[in-house]
Amino acid sequence: MKETFSQLKYWYRRVSVAGAEYYNAPYRAAVARAKRDEDDLFMLLVFGEMMGIPNPASWYTLELQPLLLERFHDWHQRMGMERSPLDNMRCC
Repeated sequence: MKETFSQLKYWYRRVSVAGAEYYNAPYRAAVARAKRDEDDLFMLLVFGEMMGIPNPASWYTLELQPLLLERFHDWHQRMGMERSPLDNMRCC
């Protein structure tokens, strides 16, 4: 009896995961695009002051710059800038 219950529980989990995948699949691209747009806005907020955009939260965003440096190159290319817009920071 315990073995049957365990198998039923296993199959229930698999069906639950498959159902979640089925219902989330059409929205996956839209969610990924929204997350990327949000990340781009956050990156602009963090590096904006270096590009001449006044930032009232520069004290807090300054601490985040080293954490985002690895993604900076992808970001400025996605924003349509072939080279780094920052004079004192060259990534490519």
